Amino acid sequence: MTTLNFIIWNASPEIFTLPIPFIDKELTLRWYGLFFALGFLISQQILYYIFKKEGKPEKDVDTLTIYMVVATVIGARLGHVLFYEPEKYLAHPIDILKVWEGGLASHGGAIGILFALWLYSRKKFAGQNYLQTLDRIVILVALTGALIRFGNLMNSEIIGKPTGSDYGVVFARNVTEVLTSDGTVSHVQYVKNDSLPAQGDYQPIKILLEFDKNNNNDYSTIDDYLRSSVATELRGNGYVGEHIYQTGPLDYKLAQDESGTFYAIINTYAIPRHPGQLYESISCLFLFAFLLWLWFKHQRNLPEGRLFGIFLIVCFGLRIVWEFFKENQVDFENGMALNMGQLLSIPLVLAGFYFLIRSYRKPQPE
Repeated sequence: MTTLNFIIWNASPEIFTLPIPFIDKELTLRWYGLFFALGFLISQQILYYIFKKEGKPEKDVDTLTIYMVVATVIGARLGHVLFYEPEKYLAHPIDILKVWEGGLASHGGAIGILFALWLYSRKKFAGQNYLQTLDRIVILVALTGALIRFGNLMNSEIIGKPTGSDYGVVFARNVTEVLTSDGTVSHVQYVKNDSLPAQGDYQPIKILLEFDKNNNNDYSTIDDYLRSSVATELRGNGYVGEHIYQTGPLDYKLAQDESGTFYAIINTYAIPRHPGQLYESISCLFLFAFLLWLWFKHQRNLPEGRLFGIFLIVCFGLRIVWEFFKENQVDFENGMALNMGQLLSIPLVLAGFYFLIRSYRKPQPE
């Protein structure tokens, strides 16, 4: 019997939905938004602690938090617009404001933060110069980055390339959304199938479908639906094809229970992928712990620019590495030796080496 090691990831991006009285609208809380907000809230509390330990005015933390939030959102949005899809947004400029539709670039966020902290330091808040401020903030940026990338995992976005093995993650959420889109299928579940051999890099799974009994469909109608609509989606839908490998007619069994509900079991093949979001999230979490440890060790005697340099080298150096395991975000990257994320990371890594070397060479004030 084959031992299958991949993980099937079918998490909903939504936590809950609440109706809004009187206006016939709904409020949906999503995991991505929660982790994004938590990143700033937790960072704010850590920054309070840092300011207190260093004898800086804690009231300035609120001002700095506002700078950071605004800079991150605006910078990340404009970064995506300029670096990845300029033609799309130049044709429809109003869409730039539709942040809720997705499209944030971490490199744009980094540029926004650098500019915002320059403005902050010019006002001489908390008696810190620019590099001293950056040294403290990058600790928190690493933590926030870890939480945001985990939010990407909950959204099943920024997926990795196929692993070429039975190790990896099958991101099934797109498949679920497609199969339940017309309301005929009420529930989808995925199970590893140890009874079938792999087909090259494709791993056997079972897709379990539960049909909505309120539609009053009979056996023949459901059977036709499986042979036509479901088969077409599994074979020809691009979103499904990123995660399911299906050729030829469906191999399935259809049954009905005592309550009248129809169930189908489809034998097909899944495509395990690298969890690129998780790679970045874990590496950012370790970077946060390391930078915080360095701050604890040195605090006031910390050479200015050292934490900032380490952050740039490790964060964006690993970004270059992780991009080799991830699918490109936009089509124009497909013909490039290095994609846009890697190209934008190179100058930041070089800047990191400059500030790190500078922190060892430049005499530090006592």
